[in-house]
Amino acid sequence: MHKKLLSSLCLLVSYCRTIEHSSLIVLSVTSKVVACWGFHLLVQSRIIKSMDENGNNNSRSAAENHGPPSIKLESFESFYNYGRAIMNTPSRLVNRVMARSMDEVELIEAKKQSQHEMKRTLSWWDLIWFGMGSVIGSGIFVLTGLEVKNHVGPAVVLSYVISGISAMLSVLCYTEFAVEIPVAGGSFAYLRVELGDFISFIAAGNILLEYMIGGAAVARSWTSYFATLCNQDSDKFLIQVKTLPHNYNQLDPLAVLVLIGVSIFAILSTKASSRLNYIASLVHVIVILFIIVAGLTKADAKNYSDFAPFGARGIFQSAAVLFFAYVGFDAVSTMAEETKNPGRDIPIGLIGSMVMTTFIYCMMAVTLCLMQKYSEVDENAAFSVAFEAAGLRWGKYIVALGALKGMTSVLLVGAVGQARYLTHIARSHLLPSWLARVNPTTGTPINATTIMLFATAIIAFFTSLDVLANLLSISTLFLFSLVAIALLVRRHYAHGSTKKSDVAKFCACISLIVGSSVASAVYWTRTEAWFGYAVTVPLWFVGTIGIWILVPVAKKPKIWGVPWVPLLPSASVGINIFLLGSLDLDSFKRFGYWTLVLVVYYLLVGLHASYDIAKLRDHNNKEKENQLNLDEENQNNGVLALPQSSGN
Repeated sequence: MHKKLLSSLCLLVSYCRTIEHSSLIVLSVTSKVVACWGFHLLVQSRIIKSMDENGNNNSRSAAENHGPPSIKLESFESFYNYGRAIMNTPSRLVNRVMARSMDEVELIEAKKQSQHEMKRTLSWWDLIWFGMGSVIGSGIFVLTGLEVKNHVGPAVVLSYVISGISAMLSVLCYTEFAVEIPVAGGSFAYLRVELGDFISFIAAGNILLEYMIGGAAVARSWTSYFATLCNQDSDKFLIQVKTLPHNYNQLDPLAVLVLIGVSIFAILSTKASSRLNYIASLVHVIVILFIIVAGLTKADAKNYSDFAPFGARGIFQSAAVLFFAYVGFDAVSTMAEETKNPGRDIPIGLIGSMVMTTFIYCMMAVTLCLMQKYSEVDENAAFSVAFEAAGLRWGKYIVALGALKGMTSVLLVGAVGQARYLTHIARSHLLPSWLARVNPTTGTPINATTIMLFATAIIAFFTSLDVLANLLSISTLFLFSLVAIALLVRRHYAHGSTKKSDVAKFCACISLIVGSSVASAVYWTRTEAWFGYAVTVPLWFVGTIGIWILVPVAKKPKIWGVPWVPLLPSASVGINIFLLGSLDLDSFKRFGYWTLVLVVYYLLVGLHASYDIAKLRDHNNKEKENQLNLDEENQNNGVLALPQSSGN
């Protein structure tokens, strides 16, 4: 049975060779299967609900099943209704494409869809270690060797500084949102409130892709370091399948087992996951200090003689890829709903962990390149092999063990974060509502965790590290750019109160910021000259200063806010888009294919679910308004308004 299943998967990937995008095809097929499965369960749940309303005996209530409250989605009640909904797609798209949610909807109404609340058990101390655990161990151990040897050389420390600055700007934007809207949806909720339904869903799909690709990349690197710990070559535990295409022909069953293990911890308890992460991260920090101190004792300044062998282009190209090393911090923002005091704990946890992480990354990068000549660095297990080459053979086992600890923390925090993203997206009914369920015993979203495990495991089983790294970076940089734009919208636009003239000025300035950033990125890819930036950079300044001078502030943060707005969010947009220009064309193709899948799903399913929910919400609001008017009228007439019977 297992051999037949493996043969079928191999045939599927082999077929995808003709278009050279097998990882995305597998992911797309998985998404479609999940969507169809969810649709089937959704329809089935409506049938059960209908039977209950007609008086049929159902021994277990919705509360006993721990499912989300039943909501009647008109478009999916029958094939006729669905066909009519599809015919009305253009008008519904106009209605919903820019429709924005509200803070109260995300904070109160959306959370009701999970039936049970997540437990508030995390402090700023937990968040700092979650932040450290989610970041340190991914890029520094997974990608440093690959980039040092092929793209940047010892100048990798500058790449880490550049990507660290970009990440810190994004952290500031995330922090303000997480304090103001402390929900499990993270950036999906932030974008839904500020940029509307459609953009938030496309970003959400890329959020999920980011987590799946990131988890798969770290899991595969876990296998490489485990092999070095066992005194084997880094690719020892990979299964070679010659019939599969290049980059997809090294199967990694051990990565799948690791993903299953960390997902079990993520399911059991968030606090238990925090404790495990705390212990693993503490051990990891000790190992990192050992790497820096012991490694520098074997430093050779000659290895730094050729500091930037690939030039400035290599530095920025590596900065774009190594941005992957910082992406885990957005998982911490998804834990805001489980934080005891979001206004205090989130800024300390996010910003504190990012400062420490950037410093550690730079020190480790310098140590590696001083220990070993860049051209001799191992691509898969750089630090372990460097210690062996420097004559500290015993040290490589400590390094490998520390790397495994760090990557285990990254996988654990990723499993926790990605499930909470999926949960909140399902709360909006853009995905099947059963994914929003929170288990009353564990206080965790078991269904969402399991689905994300399944998708991540498939990718980790087939896809090589270099394909995963580039695809991850493009999704992340795209997402962080949108979050920065969303923060500018939040500060300078309020529906119903901002003047149309101010809206026009704001849109013009945003267009200048984005347009000049894109122009800089394109110019970077086309030529090595520098005079073009004399045009694009001033245009970026004009757009940024234009917002500051011409557009009044519409909303100020209540608790904690990003300083120097609009300068810092605008700088985040500029740097992220510029780094996008350093990625390869194949990454953009894969990104485009995945985004196309998301658009199709939104037009066929998500749009109509969102339309029905908005229609139902408007209907309920009108009923409440009518009831309030009726109560007020009765009071004026001296009639006591009796409470309405709930009925059975």
